[in-house]
Amino acid sequence: MFERFTKSARSAIVMAQEDARELRAPNIEIEHVLLGLLSQGEDELKALLAEAGVTHESVMSALAAQQGEPPASEPLGAEDAEALRSIGIDLDAVRESLEATFGADALDRPIPDGRRGPFGWGRGVTVGHIPFTRDSKKVLELALREAVARKDKTIESGHVLLGILRAPNQTTVGLFGGPGHINDLRPKVHALLDHAA
Repeated sequence: MFERFTKSARSAIVMAQEDARELRAPNIEIEHVLLGLLSQGEDELKALLAEAGVTHESVMSALAAQQGEPPASEPLGAEDAEALRSIGIDLDAVRESLEATFGADALDRPIPDGRRGPFGWGRGVTVGHIPFTRDSKKVLELALREAVARKDKTIESGHVLLGILRAPNQTTVGLFGGPGHINDLRPKVHALLDHAA
């Protein structure tokens, strides 16, 4: 089946894995396939989705918020220093020691992003192959069915989107703004595919 996918549709499926990895997801869900389309789909398809208020940035932000990204920690202030001093820890001395050992900017450097280092993997990163869920596999099968029903010879990004719209999960229904918006989008995707043919 995968050989029938166009280059952009194949790239979208590959990008779905990368987006899932970036979001530290254990599986490739339907929303990750949508992200792949938003990243690698044809420009006309991305424009159609943008008109519907669905962009790569908005979906990534929504999924990251859904995961409950931890808030950035604030540096220790005067109240923290006083509390530590009350139990015998001099915060200024600790900072001086860290800077003497690791360099003047040691406390200002960003936390590593989770790539493999000399002592193992970073925090919470998903490595290797990330499997597709049953639902995301179903979307790809539905993309094939949509192409066959339309008598199209290849499976394009639009067919994959039709598969998503035909069997959305709760997350993608929310990303599209509800079932009504999904129903409105389907004929527009068909028209886009008709125009491309």
